[in-house]
Amino acid sequence: MTDIIVLGAGIVGVSVAIHLQRRGHSVLLVDRREPGRETSFGNAGIIQREGVRPRSFPRDFATLWRIAQKRGLDTRYDLAALPGYASPLSQYWWHSAPERYRRIVAEYEPLIAHSVTEHAELITAAGAESLIEKKGWMLIFRSAEKRDSSFAEAEGASRDYGVGIAKLSGAELAQAEPNLRLPMVGALHWTDPWTVRDPGALVAAYAALFTKLGGTIAIGDAGTLREAGSGWSVTTAGGPASAEQVVLALGPWAREATRRLGYRLPLFVKRGYHREYQTPPEAMLNRPLLDADAGFLLAPMRRGIRITTGAEFARIDAPKNETQINGAEAMARDMLSLGDRLDREPWMGARPATPDMKPIIGQAPNHKNLWFAFGHAHHGLTLGPVTGRLIAELMAGETPFVDVEPFRPQRF
Repeated sequence: MTDIIVLGAGIVGVSVAIHLQRRGHSVLLVDRREPGRETSFGNAGIIQREGVRPRSFPRDFATLWRIAQKRGLDTRYDLAALPGYASPLSQYWWHSAPERYRRIVAEYEPLIAHSVTEHAELITAAGAESLIEKKGWMLIFRSAEKRDSSFAEAEGASRDYGVGIAKLSGAELAQAEPNLRLPMVGALHWTDPWTVRDPGALVAAYAALFTKLGGTIAIGDAGTLREAGSGWSVTTAGGPASAEQVVLALGPWAREATRRLGYRLPLFVKRGYHREYQTPPEAMLNRPLLDADAGFLLAPMRRGIRITTGAEFARIDAPKNETQINGAEAMARDMLSLGDRLDREPWMGARPATPDMKPIIGQAPNHKNLWFAFGHAHHGLTLGPVTGRLIAELMAGETPFVDVEPFRPQRF
């Protein structure tokens, strides 16, 4: 018997577990794998302090037509899966209307504003400073049209939310990243974000901090979660475990878990891929670079250069489709002298998303001893520690350091 079981040992679940353990609870962290080996493992490794504007649904016809024709690498869809996406994507489109989107940004920005500072405290406590770079990241542009529109949006974010930016010419980009082989028309440097050279290792370091604080980690199956008297039970490799309260931090598997408990939250997934490559000296990068026109990202990691793709709309259990990652590799090799592939096949994961682009953080509507912490879409790594602190404050009856009303499950 323990006080609290946290289901899901990604960046969100581990952060929740740390903050609860610090408040004197006995916490059991349960996942089917070791911490940080699922969704939190495969990403660009950016703590996105600049990400005050969550990724909205395109509303201009030209972009929608390009996606429909499967031109470009930033978005791909599996036609057979689209019926299952119809309802959440239609809601996503509705929430992306300009007036509604402005309200969402105003509600979302306070979470992002604390992203670096909340990570910083855990990074120090976990002794993980060697994994962190503080050079920001860049959008790089092939077209003047894309450059100018991105500059205008960034100026608005800088003016309204104090986000640090620098606008670079093509020559200035070549000086900042001398190993790029293709000439670009410029770059937007987001200067505030921190980057992580091994996201999975950062989660593992946070998990080690959790156990140092007295917490326990177990391998188990979230599908075995059951109500047991006034509490909950779950089956682990070491046998059954029970607790008074449970936190679901299951990322893309939250939809299935909450449906078993009687909830119908409009969750959906965006799948994504990465592959890593040997990095000879002539391919070294100083910071992550996102090709704004092509829609893929190059990130310097401890192991090598990582290429990450945009979003794929497909069933979570569908076979891998290497169209995006192979297309990105072909374009990246024109830009940079990449070495051999370090992975036999690309990594694939799924981002948990909501139609209103906001995570779900708070007490479950129909269970007083059940808590939700999922739905962070592209900002799971960014918002893990913020979410962990918020859940711990809510469970303790404290006043949250950020207004959580916009993120409560009851909004659905």
